Amino acid sequence: MMIESEIGEQIIATNLKQFLLVLSVSLSVATLPQIFSWFRQIPYTLLLVIVGLGLAIADVRLVTLSPGLILFIFLPPLLFEAAWNLHWKELKEDFFPICLYAVFGVVISILGVAIGLNQLAGLSLTTALLIGASLSATDPVSVTALFRELGVGKRLVTLMEGESLFNDGMAVVAFGFLVALPLGKVQLGLQPILIELLTVVGIGVAVGSLIGFGISYLTQRFDLPMVEQSLTLVSAYGTYLIIEDLGGSGVIGVVTTGLILGNFGSRIGMNPRTRIIVSEFWEFLAFFVNSIVFLLIGDQIRFASLGENLGIIFVTVIAMIVMRALAIYILSFVSTNITKSEISLPEQTILWWGGLRGSVSIALALSVPTILPERDKIIATVFGVVLFTLLVQGLTIKPLLEKLNLLGDAGLREQYLELSARNVALERVLQHLQADQRLGIDHEFYRYQEALIKGEIHDLQRQIDQLQNEYPHLKEFSTEQFRGELLAIEADTYAEFVRSGRLNKELAPMLQNLLQSGNQKEV
Repeated sequence: MMIESEIGEQIIATNLKQFLLVLSVSLSVATLPQIFSWFRQIPYTLLLVIVGLGLAIADVRLVTLSPGLILFIFLPPLLFEAAWNLHWKELKEDFFPICLYAVFGVVISILGVAIGLNQLAGLSLTTALLIGASLSATDPVSVTALFRELGVGKRLVTLMEGESLFNDGMAVVAFGFLVALPLGKVQLGLQPILIELLTVVGIGVAVGSLIGFGISYLTQRFDLPMVEQSLTLVSAYGTYLIIEDLGGSGVIGVVTTGLILGNFGSRIGMNPRTRIIVSEFWEFLAFFVNSIVFLLIGDQIRFASLGENLGIIFVTVIAMIVMRALAIYILSFVSTNITKSEISLPEQTILWWGGLRGSVSIALALSVPTILPERDKIIATVFGVVLFTLLVQGLTIKPLLEKLNLLGDAGLREQYLELSARNVALERVLQHLQADQRLGIDHEFYRYQEALIKGEIHDLQRQIDQLQNEYPHLKEFSTEQFRGELLAIEADTYAEFVRSGRLNKELAPMLQNLLQSGNQKEV
């Protein structure tokens, strides 16, 4: 008994050391762009991959996880964080093309890659399908982070993030079916596939909705930021576990719960301070999990294995890029003709080239059961392809955005917001200075400080006016920001009245009317 206890303590100590080592490496990589400006040209996640490759060359292995835990540990927080931050209004506007990409795009990708590997590389159909399923999930973490930094249009960000969220679910469902097929757990055929798909997706959406709305209404009754933050964490992992036990898609369930809590629950049950706390918590958690995953991508590379499977990796890369192009351009054409909402050719090109593979593909590949043949070949191929998409496509996406004139004015808007925020702050300082005349402080000091602050305010207002004159669209941007603030204040006031018991009416219909009236004012 004593020996078992000592072994358990050693395992815990080893895991803690690995945890701290990964965190230390991640934080070190995060500070590089602040110290060396050249590194700012490379997205953070790509820097992690490069550092991981360096560690692999030095034969330093950071993390060792059993395949059965990969999906459970990594997927729920990554999916929940992305869904929490995805705005339903923007998602709804492009829901049709997103569904086309997520459903038919996944099918095209799996079949195209599988046929290419089977016919050109001589792999068995089972192995080829598993590789195709692992690589059918796009993971644009690096790309969307770069989009926000460069000010790329919201629609393009929504299309990429929305597709990624939903095709993650489809890819995991397809992967689970293809893994169970050689094990004799499912039957091959159109009817069994459709029944399986509808079952796992239906259970995922139903249970995810139940949990999401349940927690949303629960948080209306109290205001405890730490408890509400903990509830979101429990809901992410709990939803995944419950739905998987029920035979549904945990991925679909987590996405559903995250969308509901991010767009509905955080509005009716959380005050602004709590929403900020929860959002920052998930931002950190996603940062940490991504740090582990992308370090793992580079760190777990076996160069000898990559060299042995170089031909297979090459065929896979070509097939994947070609199938991605076919899926994006054909499905975009179909979407435009049905919805009459055009996705421009430059945007389609970015959707094609920006379809990177990353954490989900790695997690799926590592979760292949050890009893399946050619597991090592599947892992090596997926790692090689993911490495290509991150280092080649990921590093060339910015020049492509510049070439296609899709870069936005995020820098200009950030400058404008900073000037406006400083102006508001100094106005409040001036009000406090004029209202708080304390004994023992010379009046000359007050006059000097007042003149100094008024001079700074005048200078700031001159800079703001100059920007508005040079870029007239900033006035519209400022109006949109202010309208959003007013709507948020009104919604928070209703939520406060409901929580305190001064208003017995359910909050959801009131917020729906508020948002509809806000949208009408924008038109």
